[in-house]
Amino acid sequence: MARSTGPKCKLCRREGLKLFLKGTRCDTARCAIERREYPPGMHSWPKRKVTAYGLQLREKQKVKRYYGLLEGQFRQVFFRAERQKGNTGENLLAALERRLDSVVTSLGFARSRSDARQLVRHGHFLVNGKRVTVSSLVLDVGDEITPAPREKSKAAVAANLDLTKGRQVPSWLELSGEPLAGRIVRMPTREDVSLPVQEQLIIELLSK
Repeated sequence: MARSTGPKCKLCRREGLKLFLKGTRCDTARCAIERREYPPGMHSWPKRKVTAYGLQLREKQKVKRYYGLLEGQFRQVFFRAERQKGNTGENLLAALERRLDSVVTSLGFARSRSDARQLVRHGHFLVNGKRVTVSSLVLDVGDEITPAPREKSKAAVAANLDLTKGRQVPSWLELSGEPLAGRIVRMPTREDVSLPVQEQLIIELLSK
C-alpha cells in the first residue's frame, strides 16, 4: 500500500490550514498551525504574485493531502469521477468522502485517516459482515461498517471513539451503539464536505 511517510505538520503549514492529519492533536494548542502559522522552510517566504496555475496546484495539493492520497491515486479517482454523470467536482469529493478510510474516520472509529488506513489494513473492520483490508474501497448507500469480532479490534475502536467523542458525525452517516455499527444512509453532497476547496480549479488543472 503506497503512502506518504513524511512530516505531516509541514503539510498543514504549507497549505495554511488544518488538514487534521494527526488526529486529536490537531484540536490542541500543540498543533503546528497554532504555533507556527507560516510555511515551512529555513527562510521566510517572500510575498509574490500567485499565478493561475499556482492557485490550481494548491487546491489539488490541499485535497490530495487532506485525504492522504498520492498523485497517481488521486488522478485515478478524478478520472473515474470525470466519467460519471453529473458535476465532476462534486463526484470527486463524494468519492473521496466515501472511501473506507474516510468513512471510518468520520464515524470516529479512527483518530485520523492514516490511523484508519492502518486499522483497515490490519483487518479490524467488517463491511457488510465481510472482512475488508483495502482502505481505498468506495462504499455505497446501505453499506454497514462494524468492528471485527476480535477483542483487540473492539478495544481499538472503543478507545478511538472515546478520544473523538467531541467530533460530530456527518448527517450522511449513521452511528448506532448496540451493536456498534456505522451506516451510509445517503450520498454525501458538496455541503457535507468541511474542507474549504475550490474543486473547479482542480478540474481545470487535471483536464489540461
